[in-house]
Amino acid sequence: MAGRKGNLMGVRDDIKLLDATIRDGGLCNNFEFTDEFVTELYKTNVKSGIDYMEFGYKASRNMFNESEFGKWKFCKEEDLRAIVGDNLSDMKIAVMADVGRCDYRTDFIPKSESVIDMVRVACYIHQIPAAIEMIEHFHTLGYETTCNIMAVSQVSTEQLTQALEMLSQSSVDVIYLVDSYGSLYPENASELARMYIKAVEGTGKQIGFHAHNNQNLAFANTIETMSYGVSYLDATVQAMGRGAGNCAMELLLGFLKNPKYNLYYLLKFIEKYMLPLKEQGVVWGYDLQYMFTGMLNRHPREAIEYTNQHRNDFSEFYKILLENY
Repeated sequence: MAGRKGNLMGVRDDIKLLDATIRDGGLCNNFEFTDEFVTELYKTNVKSGIDYMEFGYKASRNMFNESEFGKWKFCKEEDLRAIVGDNLSDMKIAVMADVGRCDYRTDFIPKSESVIDMVRVACYIHQIPAAIEMIEHFHTLGYETTCNIMAVSQVSTEQLTQALEMLSQSSVDVIYLVDSYGSLYPENASELARMYIKAVEGTGKQIGFHAHNNQNLAFANTIETMSYGVSYLDATVQAMGRGAGNCAMELLLGFLKNPKYNLYYLLKFIEKYMLPLKEQGVVWGYDLQYMFTGMLNRHPREAIEYTNQHRNDFSEFYKILLENY
């Protein structure tokens, strides 16, 4: 098919895998991972050939009470260094900064003094000007940057076109297509991906994709957008992430043909650390309530609340969602 980049047997050097387990998975357990878990995941990602590891959010300590969250809600420099030292590996360290929920002018030191390599700026479409201001600040400090436009499935084509034009003229390195509600299908995910790719033509910028698995399509959408030229692929171990979770890293490691990626070490980590998490009662992953919100293209908050209540009256929940559609 016209427009596809590479083939199933080939290796594309532009592909970068980003592990978001601690950040997106942290939304499932309030970021309360043990230091051992985070350290072993870091070591596993290095051995697996992962390109970036996102440790969590750089949230405002004025807005959020530190005593109510695990340390990866805040990603303080000393906490990161306690895990990675000076990070003498080829894998880069990333954190996420939400527009309006971080103190970016005071909480980030120059890149030359930090172990962080990349700052991922997350925003909604109406926050694009604020996101660009943050991106320029981080660029001045020396960091790689991404802009992750959330809830894009509810954004008008006109708004998205304008946002992409503004970002293509900014200093951002990677623009992320984010399927926040897990509502995209391969057909429209790839259409959006091509729109993003076209918007940055000739700028040297890359496009990334962040999937949610509400309709069991996170992996399918990830490799479909990749096939049209998306380079940065987000994934989490065993798809651990908010609500229905994300694209599973083990699926991508099994799919990509680049010999630098190695699935074996991740499987060892799953055996030793992910299975106990599930046994402790941490909940994530595809289920019917998430399918409903994905189908209806809406935020999964109602489905998350439904899950927390241990309900199984799926037909009633579906009926209520339809009545409020």
